[in-house]
Amino acid sequence: MTTSADGPPLIPQPPATVTALRQAVAQISPGALPAFTRELDQAADQARQGSDLAPLQRFIIQWAVHVHIQRQQDVARELRHWEDVAESGDTRQVRRAASAIGRILDEAHEALGLTQR
Repeated sequence: MTTSADGPPLIPQPPATVTALRQAVAQISPGALPAFTRELDQAADQARQGSDLAPLQRFIIQWAVHVHIQRQQDVARELRHWEDVAESGDTRQVRRAASAIGRILDEAHEALGLTQR
């Protein structure tokens, strides 16, 4: 279900479950699947070691935000632009990029009803 770059989201926002997020990542950003799997394994190991679900909850939030951004091509493109600026810019540009990236992430958290990053 692909649309124009500035059109509606590529897919609906999936439920915040590992299975639904994995399917969404596979569909809209398949190159991120290795990171998804690696980070899921790390979160599961941390949860087991600490008998605490917080690492899995952080994983779900992080990937729900990733999907929220990547399903909107214009927002994803803007984020990639600012990430590039942050990697190669001068001090002033890096500060501006950090602010823009923070705004994008804050807006994604707000849209998903999440209060923390």
